[in-house]
Amino acid sequence: MPRFLVHHHHEPRDCGVAFASFKGHASPLRHHETFSSCLSGGHAVWWLVDAASAQDALALLPPYVAARASAAEVRPVQIP
Repeated sequence: MPRFLVHHHHEPRDCGVAFASFKGHASPLRHHETFSSCLSGGHAVWWLVDAASAQDALALLPPYVAARASAAEVRPVQIP
């Protein structure tokens, strides 16, 4: 199954909304660690997910978060 790096960005004032939106959305991403730059001022969140398509990867997110996100298919690569 393809793997996607999902990237979400929001405004500083919308941190609470972005995180709270997961409470009303049945997502397998809930209650798991991921990476965020909110505490350092970047206001972005990234997830590495397995999904059939970019659209399916974004469907794992609540609508508010998905509307401000992108999904890029990624694969491991050896850096020489």
